Amino acid sequence: MDTKKKTLFIAFSSQKGGVGKSTFTTLLASTLHYRMGYNVAVFDADFPQYSLSKMKSRDLTMVMENETLKKQAYRQFTVINKKAYPIIQHKADTVLEAAKDFIQSSAVSPDVIFFDLPGTVNSSGILNAIAGMHHIFTPITADRLVMESTLVFTQLLQDVVMKKGETSIETVNLFWNQVDGRENTPLYIIYGQLIKQLDLSLMDSRIKNSTRFRKESEIDSKNIFRSTLLPPDERLMKVCQLDLFVKEFLKIIQL
Repeated sequence: MDTKKKTLFIAFSSQKGGVGKSTFTTLLASTLHYRMGYNVAVFDADFPQYSLSKMKSRDLTMVMENETLKKQAYRQFTVINKKAYPIIQHKADTVLEAAKDFIQSSAVSPDVIFFDLPGTVNSSGILNAIAGMHHIFTPITADRLVMESTLVFTQLLQDVVMKKGETSIETVNLFWNQVDGRENTPLYIIYGQLIKQLDLSLMDSRIKNSTRFRKESEIDSKNIFRSTLLPPDERLMKVCQLDLFVKEFLKIIQL
C-alpha cells in the first residue's frame, strides 16, 4: 500500500515578467522549509534563465564569506536537522513527470513542491505544467499592462484549462504586490471591482513595496530577506506584510 501523503504542487505564475514570480517562490519556500517545519522542494523550469538555481549558488558563496550568516546557517541546520531544500533544473514540458519521480524516490515526501515556470504560455509544455498545479498564485500591480496581461492569463486558466476538467488546479489566486503605502490610487478599487465581476479570486493580503524584493542580501549584511538557504528576517517580513500573506497562503492551500 502506498502510504505517502499528498504533495502539493504550487506555482507563482504570470504571463508578465518582472512581477516577482521567482522572488515569491524563494520567500515562501524558505519560510515553509526553514522556519515552519515543512519539507519543501523547488523545480526550476524557467529555461534558459534558471534564475533560482543561480541564486542558490550565489547564496552559498555569500554565506561562506559572511561570518554572521555562516553562524546563523550553522545554528539553523543544527536545530532543524535537515538539509537545504533542493532546487532541481528541468524543462517545463516534462517537469510534472520529473516531480512525481522525485516524490517516489524521496525518503521523506515533500509537503510542497514549488515550480518556477516560464512566463509565457507559448513556452513548450507550459500549459500542461500549469494544469498540473494544485494552487496558482499570481502577483499583480496597479499597472494597465500588467493587469491586462494577468486577466487574460487568469481567464485562460479558468475558462479553458479548468473547465476542460483535465486539470489538478484547485485555486487560482491573484494578490496585490508592490503596493505603495503612501498611495491611495483609485486603480486598486477599479481593478478590484473588475476582478470581482470576472469571478476571479483576489487575496486580502497586500504586499507593500520594498527594495528588499529587488535586491538580494549583500556580502556584509546581517539580516536576510531573499535567500534560498535562510528564511526571511521576521522584522522585514512585517514591514512589507509578507507575514500576513504567508498566513493567508497557508489557509488557502490547507497545509
